[in-house]
Amino acid sequence: MSYIELENVSFNWPRGERVLAGINLEIEKQETLALVGANGSGKTTLARLILGLLQPSRGRVMLEGKPVGDYTLAARGRKVGYVLQNPEQQFFAQDSAEEIGFALRYRGYTPEQIEVRVAEMLKLFELEDYAATFPFHLSQGEKQRLALAAVMAPGPDFLILDEPITGLDWLRKKRLGTILERVRAEGIGFLLICHDREFGLGLADRQLTLEGGRLV
Repeated sequence: MSYIELENVSFNWPRGERVLAGINLEIEKQETLALVGANGSGKTTLARLILGLLQPSRGRVMLEGKPVGDYTLAARGRKVGYVLQNPEQQFFAQDSAEEIGFALRYRGYTPEQIEVRVAEMLKLFELEDYAATFPFHLSQGEKQRLALAAVMAPGPDFLILDEPITGLDWLRKKRLGTILERVRAEGIGFLLICHDREFGLGLADRQLTLEGGRLV
């Protein structure tokens, strides 16, 4: 049994526009994958189906052997973390440390445990100098790293990163690649959605391509 399974999944918008058709995919918990394809090919839609944020028009999406819709939203979030293409959409705290620690307060962490975990994430993502910085004042690369740190802090089993290199220059892209190598070394699998095949191949165990609503 794979950690995530898509069985003959298709998705149409309510007006009938087909986005995905006949998707079959198995993902192991610690596997790293790159999902590439042209803009509008359905990459984000596929991610949202995995997360249970959208329901397939046909087929089913399984998470640890159960339909993803059988989990509460909070339970899904504990299993699969999601980093949006625009990290600013995830921010609401007054500084980076609070952003990372916010979810931990609702997972039963003590203040002492939160302090330790936040420090670990700040160090892992090279954000120690920005602990007290308002997230919207960070650079694009720093925002990406903060969003990833905040999602990773509660310890999800798997991550989905939606176009994390958008807006990054080559240096920040290289730094993000180094960070993702560290994530992989931590034993956390991820699905990396990107348009840069070379970047994806350098980080993933395998690469998937969406074209015409199908995996090719």
